[in-house]
Amino acid sequence: MPSIPMPDLVAFNNRVHARLDPWREKKWVRVLFWLSLAGLAFLSLSWAYLSKDLLTEEEILNYRPALPTNVRGDDGEPIGVYARERRVELSYDDYPPMVVQAFISAEDAAFFSHGGLDYPGLAAAVADFLATEATGGGRARGSSTITQQVAKNLTGDDDYSILRKGREALLAFRIEDTLSKQEILALYLNEIFLGRNAYGVQAAARAYFDKDVVDLDLHEVAYLAAIPKGPSNYHPVRHKERATQRRNYVLREMAKNGYINEATRARTAAMELTAIPTGSAQPFVERGGYFMEEVRRRLMARYGEGAEDGENSVYAGGLWVRTSMNVEMQDAAAVAMREQLARFDGPRGWRDLGLTINLNEDWESQLRIARVGTGFADWKKAVVLSVDGNVATIGFVGGQTARLPRSSANMPVRGESGTAFSRFRPGMIIVVRDEGEGRYALRSIPLVSGGFVAQEAKTGRVLAMQGGFDVRGSSFNRAVQAKRQPGSAFKPIVYLTALENGFTPATLIPDQPFCVWQGASLGDKCFRNFDGRYSGNKTLRWGVEQSRNLMTVRAASQAGMDKIVANAAALGLGEHPQFLSTALGAGDVTVLDLTNAYSILANNGRSVEPSLIDYVQDRSGKVIYRSDNRCAAMERCNMAVYDGEPMPRPPLRGRQVVDAQAAFQMVHILQGVVERGTATRLASLDRPLFGKTGTTTGPTNVWFVGGTPEIVTGTYIGYDDNRSMGGYAQGGSTAAPVFQMFAEAALKDAPKTPFVAPEGIRMVRIDRVTGSRVFGAFPTTVERTSSVIWEAFKPETEPRRTFRRDEEEEEDEVPTLAPVRQAVIRPQQTAPEEPDEAEFLQRQGGIY
Repeated sequence: MPSIPMPDLVAFNNRVHARLDPWREKKWVRVLFWLSLAGLAFLSLSWAYLSKDLLTEEEILNYRPALPTNVRGDDGEPIGVYARERRVELSYDDYPPMVVQAFISAEDAAFFSHGGLDYPGLAAAVADFLATEATGGGRARGSSTITQQVAKNLTGDDDYSILRKGREALLAFRIEDTLSKQEILALYLNEIFLGRNAYGVQAAARAYFDKDVVDLDLHEVAYLAAIPKGPSNYHPVRHKERATQRRNYVLREMAKNGYINEATRARTAAMELTAIPTGSAQPFVERGGYFMEEVRRRLMARYGEGAEDGENSVYAGGLWVRTSMNVEMQDAAAVAMREQLARFDGPRGWRDLGLTINLNEDWESQLRIARVGTGFADWKKAVVLSVDGNVATIGFVGGQTARLPRSSANMPVRGESGTAFSRFRPGMIIVVRDEGEGRYALRSIPLVSGGFVAQEAKTGRVLAMQGGFDVRGSSFNRAVQAKRQPGSAFKPIVYLTALENGFTPATLIPDQPFCVWQGASLGDKCFRNFDGRYSGNKTLRWGVEQSRNLMTVRAASQAGMDKIVANAAALGLGEHPQFLSTALGAGDVTVLDLTNAYSILANNGRSVEPSLIDYVQDRSGKVIYRSDNRCAAMERCNMAVYDGEPMPRPPLRGRQVVDAQAAFQMVHILQGVVERGTATRLASLDRPLFGKTGTTTGPTNVWFVGGTPEIVTGTYIGYDDNRSMGGYAQGGSTAAPVFQMFAEAALKDAPKTPFVAPEGIRMVRIDRVTGSRVFGAFPTTVERTSSVIWEAFKPETEPRRTFRRDEEEEEDEVPTLAPVRQAVIRPQQTAPEEPDEAEFLQRQGGIY
């Protein structure tokens, strides 16, 4: 074999190695390698970047959409919803097949076959995006599967970019790997925005057709499936033709996919597109605006507002709330308060609301959102469209118009000359009353306001609450947020303290001049009755019934202001200064707090806490709050299996905060206020009632607090700026009628139950004027002003029978008021005493 020269051998070896190692000889191989490596690195980095902060499989499985809070009354019926997004969560099986078929046909015909992405559509969308970005031609077309739309809803990212679409695609893959197709579709049908603040098909069915999803017809389902692309573009009224075309497209797609036949498609496509007006889809009538607003405040304080505040937030947690609201009582309270406010304010004339809208734009939409609370069902807000001679053309929410003649708007203007009609101008918002047959009359929203609370005496549960004329006009809740002087409605706290400290209902207290020395710099502080007259020695009962100021400050001075303010605090009325003026109601309280204090009196001195919420459940039905939680402190309560032993008895609510016998004595005396005193107008209700009126200096506030053994109410009326209401405004004539109208409607079928005395109370016949014990006569229920009454005494405190040996006759020992402490009685001009049999009813303004 011939030998190979060395140079040739080297060249041969190089050629062999080149064939075996292209990396060294072929540049394109090295370039391809590095490009592949760079592409892999880029994809890895892109994947890491895009998947950063994406939802994990566990988070997807545990995802819960934001749900509104549903509120129910004490009977379990719906009364309201707290929602920023109207949504009802349903399972896949809750949706009729027709709904599923319509949305798949409209949005993603290959939903059940693809793995999360529509690759041809995605490629076309990317190409279109690049082309529009290069040419600046606007927004590119979209191409999202239902899974991608779910991914978008889960992230909440609406950024217009390639990166967002990439993240959306990755999350879509993860969703497909985690959830079944049915679960994905249920998420989509529950989440998709369909206009009118409706999220999900069930909410949209209510918003557009006032139906549940199972009751929808085919043409209605097709319309709902048509609008996810752009709810505002397919509005059923403003863009009816475009919406109809889109609906018919969905029907064609359903026919194309074999879900309906051609005859059904043609018949359905010929139907007219109809929908209910915006805002009229209400599965219930919302009641108790002020009550509902106070419940909302309390829930937000406990659980937070949005999803960022926790899983049980008010606007995202899907809570189910059972309140203490009694719907019938709430309706009666709202009507009674509005009637009295309108009756009091009406004679003062019409006032301009000061609200105008631009008639050159969509006036109906502006009118719809205008914050005007009309209160009554037949009062409506309207806008003056034009004024022509003696007729004004007005427009209403919904777009309807009507004519308002001068004769129906001739009210005088409050505090000014001229009539209301002469002040009309185009764009002005007014309030009119619908009198039927196309006739309307001008009305004025009352400027005076007030608060009302009805509370269950034994439990503290608030049954009704009205914080003004209408919450839509003013959300300030005067029942719980306004602190006002209670006037004589505070006096029962004074006399309760006196009854705990040696006084009896028959104790004689002088109704005479009373002054207190305040020092050399201030001199005397002298108190007075409203009429400037004095009645001599009278019983404590008479002083309460006739609301005598001089008797009250004497009793307060004798009992001690330190004890009175301590009792006020124990009854939940807060801290008050130890001044005698406090005894006349110069401190500040809320309607709810004073009503609760009277409830404690009706509950024989045992404390109760006012509550508006009975219990709260989370979206899964678990009870997470209960106002009456006594069972939690008991053994053998809520047993899974009954053990056969005696049923556990929950402890009594609250604790004894004031003397039970003194509390009953005070309630018994306050019954006399209704029978013979400053609230006699309520005697026509013909049932056991107790209560006290109150009127402050000015008068600026008028009150009535009281009720039955079961239901205690509080009413306050006054101007928010504390202006005078006029000399004729009084608690008995201005505030008490609210309770009267409320009771006539809410208590008409309630049993007439008496107040029950605690153990140890002795009922004794006395003369209510002199306080002397009576033996030869009995009280009568026929004549309320009979001088003989049954009076409640603690043991061994009733007037005693004595025997005067020198005259050999029987008479009574009548308790008298001991010398007044910390008070100096100074001579004043004294009016003649009234005869004992005379009954003086206050008929002037001021504290009484």
